Amino acid sequence: MLRFIHVGTGGFGAYWCAQVLSRLVKLGKAEPAAAVDINPDNLKNARDGYGVPENRCYTDARQAFDEVEADFAVIVVPPAHHEAISTLAIERGLHVLMEKPLADTIEASCRIYHRAREAGIKMAITMSHRFDQDKQSLERAIHSGAYGALDYLIGRNTWAFRKYGSWGAWRHELADALLIEGTVHHFDIMRGLARSNAVTVYANTWNPPWGEFAGDSTGLMIVEMENGVRVFYEGAKPNATGLNTWARDYWRAECDRATLVLDNRQLRRLSDLSGEREDEELPLAVQPAWVNPWLAEMFVDWLQGGPPVPTQVEDNIQCAALLFAALESAHSGQVVDVQEYLARHLGAG
Repeated sequence: MLRFIHVGTGGFGAYWCAQVLSRLVKLGKAEPAAAVDINPDNLKNARDGYGVPENRCYTDARQAFDEVEADFAVIVVPPAHHEAISTLAIERGLHVLMEKPLADTIEASCRIYHRAREAGIKMAITMSHRFDQDKQSLERAIHSGAYGALDYLIGRNTWAFRKYGSWGAWRHELADALLIEGTVHHFDIMRGLARSNAVTVYANTWNPPWGEFAGDSTGLMIVEMENGVRVFYEGAKPNATGLNTWARDYWRAECDRATLVLDNRQLRRLSDLSGEREDEELPLAVQPAWVNPWLAEMFVDWLQGGPPVPTQVEDNIQCAALLFAALESAHSGQVVDVQEYLARHLGAG
């Protein structure tokens, strides 16, 4: 059975202990080799969640990787530490499943990408939001062929987080809170719904006077995909109300034969082509698991000879490129060529 080292068992790592890795263990797909967290109190989450023995709990990641044999690493630490921890795993030949984003800069993202490919290890990033039930239902409907070709997409995610600390104090102190913490998942959703990589991105971001943020908290963005699909996206954190908050996004897909609307986890098909308004609710897809539990299961199956995870690093570098190209656009006020941006930074790596 495959064995894993889990780094980061506090914060969001507690969710991994209770719902993601515990499920893998119950399914008989993997077993814990070690758990690591700099705060020893957080290691209780791993002991309770998936039964790692106390003598396999560490506060030092390097020591854990040096002393314990494993097949893959699960990394759930802040993005600024992704490069350091993933390098420890890659240097020891471990495959890597890591929380989003790939890294906190495009330079670090490219270095991780090169290291993984040069080492020949399998690596994936858990872009969970795209793999939620409602977004997957819309994606499958778009590409079912029932509604004709996709023309363009409209997306929205807005919140009432204007007061300092309402979105976590550290996010209010970021220079680009909206893009770094608010849209990384939505860029991946765009790519999934369009089933294409981005050609260009234009991002206009700002912070209104009532937003208690150190940097930009609101933005409007236009993305053009390689297959010609256009995307218009609205993101805001300091609004008076949240219209489509976390996991309750608004996405509208304009297809040849129908308009598909996902709004607060309800999917509808609209059309006037018959001469009168057709308004039909479409059922959401059903399966045993979604988001991170599903992605983790796909990752382990991939390690055992199954199909690659959709968010493998070769794909996810495109998501990183779109995110950081949007940051460059927001700062420069210019449209950014995403593929040129990525090629330039990969070449520098």
